[in-house]
Amino acid sequence: MKKFYYPVQAIVLLFVFCFIASCKKNGSSNNTPAIANPVKLGMYFVKGPAGDYPGYTYYEQDIVISSIGTQTVNRPVIFDTGSGGLVMDASGVVPSSLITSSGFNFTGDSTVVNGITITNQTATLSYGASDATADKVYGNLAYAQVTVGDQNGNLVIKRLPFLLYYKAVNSSNVAYSAHFFDLFGSSEIYDQNFGNNVNLTSPFSYCTAGNGLTKGFKMAAIDSSNYSTSGSYVQGAITFGLTSSDVSSSGFNMNQLNFNASVGYLPYLNSTINYNSISFSSHVLFDSGTNYCSYLGDPTYAGNFKNLASNTQVMVSTSLGFNYNFTVTPTSNLSFVENPGANNASISIMGIEYFFKNEYLLDLDNHRLGLKNN
Repeated sequence: MKKFYYPVQAIVLLFVFCFIASCKKNGSSNNTPAIANPVKLGMYFVKGPAGDYPGYTYYEQDIVISSIGTQTVNRPVIFDTGSGGLVMDASGVVPSSLITSSGFNFTGDSTVVNGITITNQTATLSYGASDATADKVYGNLAYAQVTVGDQNGNLVIKRLPFLLYYKAVNSSNVAYSAHFFDLFGSSEIYDQNFGNNVNLTSPFSYCTAGNGLTKGFKMAAIDSSNYSTSGSYVQGAITFGLTSSDVSSSGFNMNQLNFNASVGYLPYLNSTINYNSISFSSHVLFDSGTNYCSYLGDPTYAGNFKNLASNTQVMVSTSLGFNYNFTVTPTSNLSFVENPGANNASISIMGIEYFFKNEYLLDLDNHRLGLKNN
C-alpha cells in the first residue's frame, strides 16, 4: 500500500535538534486496584502483492478501532511505529452531510456530532520521501472517546485528540478511496502541533497503565507465516502496560529518546549501517508502517535511487549495541539506497520485516525505545 510510510514533517524537524485523559480496561470499575494487569490487544495481519515489485509482498499490521464517540466503527487501521496520532477518515464516522471535498460543513469554532467534537483547527499531513512525491491528508482536529481493540481486550481512551480527515490524495492530487489512510501512529513524535499543548501523537500517550505498571506497549514478534490476504487475527499481539521486568530485565536494548518542543520524542536511533563493504552513520527508524521495503540513506552513495541487488547483506548496529542484520533476496527484504543530499542528515528506515522476528517496546513514561532479537 503505502511507500516509505513516515511523515515528511518528521524528517524536516529532525534536523532542528498532556492534557492527559485517563484510559481503562473496558468493564473495570475498581478505581484503585492493588495491582493492575497489562491489557492484551489483538491485531490483524494482512499481506498482498507489492505492486511495482514482482515477487515481493507488502505486509500490514492493523489494530481495531471499535468506536469513536457514540459511533460504532469496528475498523482495522494501520499500526504505525513511525508516526504519531490517530488519523481517521470521516466517512461512516459522522453524517455525510458534514463532509465535502474542501472541508467539513459547519460554522463556528466547533460542532458536536455522534459524541465527536470537530473543531475548526485544520491540518494537512504529508507522508512520503519528499514534498514532491508525498501523499497528503486533509482534516480537522477532533476530540472523542475512542475504544481501541475488540471483545478480546480493549482500552477506552476517554477523550482523545485526533485528526478526522475529509480527503486524502496522492502527489498528483488524485483522491484515495475512503479510509485508505486510516492510521494508528503509536510513536511519541508529534505529527501535528495544534497549540495549547494539544499534539497529534500516540493515542497510548493519553492513557494511564494502572497501579504498578509503566505506561507503554510492547509488540510480539509475528512471523510472516501469520499474515494472509484476508487478514489473520492474532490475539494479544500488542501488550499495553509494561511490567518492571519488561523495562529492566527482559532483554530489551533500551534507548533514551530526545525531546524537542515542536517535534516530541523522535523514534530515530543513532546507528552504523554496513552493506557491500560500505559503512556510514545514520538515524535509523524501525517502522512497522513501511510495509514492503527498507531504505538506506547513504551519504557516500553517488548513484541514482535504486534497489539493492539480491544477496546484499545489510548490517545495522545502534550506538547502544543492538544489531539487526538481513540479506536481500528475490522475494524478501527489498531495500533501496539513495544519497540523502548534502543538506540533510542521513535517515534510514527498517521496514516491517524487522517485526517478523524481533520485538519492539516503547516506554511512554520514561520516553525509551526498546529493541530485542527474538
